[in-house]
Amino acid sequence: MYTNILVPVSFDSDRNAAGAIEVAEALCEEGGKITLIHVMEHIPGYAISYMPTDYIAESRIAIETELAALGVALPNAEAVVVEGHSGRTIVDWAAENGVDCIVIASHRPGMQDFLLGSTATAVVRHARCAVHVLR
Repeated sequence: MYTNILVPVSFDSDRNAAGAIEVAEALCEEGGKITLIHVMEHIPGYAISYMPTDYIAESRIAIETELAALGVALPNAEAVVVEGHSGRTIVDWAAENGVDCIVIASHRPGMQDFLLGSTATAVVRHARCAVHVLR
């Protein structure tokens, strides 16, 4: 069993965040910690000028609220929102915070992703801890 589990959460409709949370809960040792993380990708400069000035701040608040709601039933859970490239940021955050398992949901990939989604692929290839992928 694991003591410090990270569950990356994407709010895309084809991701199974609830399933990943269930698996994390089953794998978590009693007294262990589960962290729900969402990575906000950077918006290109040419696109941000077309968005409302408070778009990023409002989006962050909405995401934090959703993550907190997902983790409310989990004992010793934490919700974290960070900015960066999703795959690299998840791997780096896990290494910096002593995560011993990542449970990540992957979408049904197309040929460009071959077997896993690009974020799940990056996490599987570069994480220094166990990774469980759900589809």
